[in-house]
Amino acid sequence: MLNYIWLALILLAVTLGGATGHLKEVTDGAFDGAKTAVTIALGLIGIMALWLGVMRLAERAGLIQKLARSMRPVMRRLFPGVPNDHPAMGSMLMNMAANMLGLGNAATPLGLRAMRDLERLNPHPGTATNAMCTFLAINTSSVQLIPTTAIAILVAAGSRNPTAIVGTALLATLCAATVAIASVKLLEKLPWFRVRADCVVAGIGDPGSAENTSADSNVQPANPELSGAAGITDPGDNERVCPWGKAILTLFALFFLALFVRQVFPEALGLPLGESAPTSFFVRSVSALSLLAIPLLLSFFVLYAALRGLKVYDEFVEGAKEGFGVILKIIPFLVTMLVAINMFKGAGGIELLARALSPILAPLHFPIDLLPIALMRPLSGGATLALFTDVVHRLGPDNIVSLMAATIYGSTETTFYVAAVYFGSVGIKQTRHAIPAGLLADFAGVVASVIICRAVF
Repeated sequence: MLNYIWLALILLAVTLGGATGHLKEVTDGAFDGAKTAVTIALGLIGIMALWLGVMRLAERAGLIQKLARSMRPVMRRLFPGVPNDHPAMGSMLMNMAANMLGLGNAATPLGLRAMRDLERLNPHPGTATNAMCTFLAINTSSVQLIPTTAIAILVAAGSRNPTAIVGTALLATLCAATVAIASVKLLEKLPWFRVRADCVVAGIGDPGSAENTSADSNVQPANPELSGAAGITDPGDNERVCPWGKAILTLFALFFLALFVRQVFPEALGLPLGESAPTSFFVRSVSALSLLAIPLLLSFFVLYAALRGLKVYDEFVEGAKEGFGVILKIIPFLVTMLVAINMFKGAGGIELLARALSPILAPLHFPIDLLPIALMRPLSGGATLALFTDVVHRLGPDNIVSLMAATIYGSTETTFYVAAVYFGSVGIKQTRHAIPAGLLADFAGVVASVIICRAVF
């Protein structure tokens, strides 16, 4: 699927560029895309090392396994091919939680870690498993409690009620997530999305078929070095946190609870309420969680691992070492995708699509100003943000079309970027049904955003 999309973007970019006299923009787009891809990847190295170090501590202390066990019923339905206690379960849960809180700087490294854990169960490297496709579809549906970036743009433009989109974005993103999960589960049963015969390891069933959906849980990883992944050794399995250690953890929890209360109920403590502080209890609560989540995770994982008797510094360094290697794997895939996208954008492909579709969408009462945003969203987050900002400045931050654009931005994701980064980190070339499911989720998010905003505003 990705192979045909990439080929189409390149050929259309050159054809359109030649026909419209924009070949220079096409060339510039190719070079800019390559440069941007490397810049993005290099910028991820430090963050990736940080979160891989933290996840190493959580894994060795047994926290990941406990988290996976706590959500076993839900995760078993979503990912039937992944063993219940596999580290991938915990990594995926951590990624989803980070996405919901809008912690993009944490969500991407955690997602890459989850993809690497899923690759350990892959019987045929280079081809996405059902679990990988489901995980990517969930990420592209971008479940967020608070669309912080969209709210920030509305605030900067002088909106009277910038948090009005919190409810609409939440409903729209839930619609997108529902479509993502339903579509990925339906598409994996179709014959043309099954793994090709030449990709299947001898003696192992086709994980793309319905009868072998759970086969991944019983196969051995193709890489023998990863054969112990399903049951990662926990040096503290036979150790328990001693009573004084539990007392320290209790005090730690009470400290962060006090910080949360201070953020949500400042008036009750006699503290001044900032002028820009949200008045809604829900928004304040989620904002407080977003603010405290990173310090809490970083300090709690380190403290818990230390109380379990681990050498936290050494373990953190061992985990962080893997960050550079992961990013190096991403760069070729990211360059390939961003070059094609920027070439197509430079040739004026998005504008031509918008003009071609406008006669069809006008009778459906779909605002024409939203069409470039809807078309660009799966391709480029930065370009979509620029288009969204332009709509807000042209129409005003409280115009219903601006609120629709903000809801779209907060309830959808850059499907092709996510696919390039996540699949590229583990060398996946055959993406199977992941891209169609992600695009269906984006489409559902756009349609739901327009309908919900019309009903609410």
